[in-house]
Amino acid sequence: MLVLLPPSEGKTAARRGKPLDLASLSFPELTGTRSAVLEALAQVSARPDALSALGVPPGLAAEVERNTRLATEPTATAGTVYSGVLYDALDLACLDTAARRRAGRWLVVVSGLFGALRVGDRIPAYRLSMAARLPGVGPLAGAWREPLAQVLPAAAGRGVVVDCRSSTYVSAWTPQGPLARRWVAVKVPGATHQAKHIRGLVARHLLEAGVDVRTPGTLAQVVGQAFDVRMQEPVRAGQPWVLEVGRC
Repeated sequence: MLVLLPPSEGKTAARRGKPLDLASLSFPELTGTRSAVLEALAQVSARPDALSALGVPPGLAAEVERNTRLATEPTATAGTVYSGVLYDALDLACLDTAARRRAGRWLVVVSGLFGALRVGDRIPAYRLSMAARLPGVGPLAGAWREPLAQVLPAAAGRGVVVDCRSSTYVSAWTPQGPLARRWVAVKVPGATHQAKHIRGLVARHLLEAGVDVRTPGTLAQVVGQAFDVRMQEPVRAGQPWVLEVGRC
């Protein structure tokens, strides 16, 4: 099973730790694209118009400035760096040992900077949205589409792809062919804040349940143990199943 998560806008910077080592990250096939995006981001972030170029409000200027020195910034695990509503609900630190092992295997964060990460990968805090366009790289979603298509299908194996990403990050990679028939988008009616919270709880429930789900129907059964759910079949080929999730 593969559970796809978005990164968080807010990130918790490590106070100490080793600097970034691209060679140590999961999915080493992405190293070339990661290097190109890192270099382009550092250049843009050093420009006078960096905030507008990256679509970042003035109050976050310090985070953009940090983008210029990501190669030497201290790192922490991605599961620690990413914060906010979804990751608070996921609460990786409070999982038992077995569930934490599953998190390391099943969870993948789709990132505008790194493409795809396991939660145990060590990264610095950074500021970059998948919606950004970088000189020499272009729109990030387009830049990542082919590289992610080379690694994520194998990561899914024979299991279901449980998609908890926002639309901005979905645009970087969608399952194709037979894998698309095992692609389930988790949707939560209501406000964005509530949707992020419940998606985090769904991911946590799957880790705790420990079932390596192989079909959309089984996914609905497992999630339905803790939530009100309704599964909708794909409207047409190549589109995901939709699992609507609400509180019990």
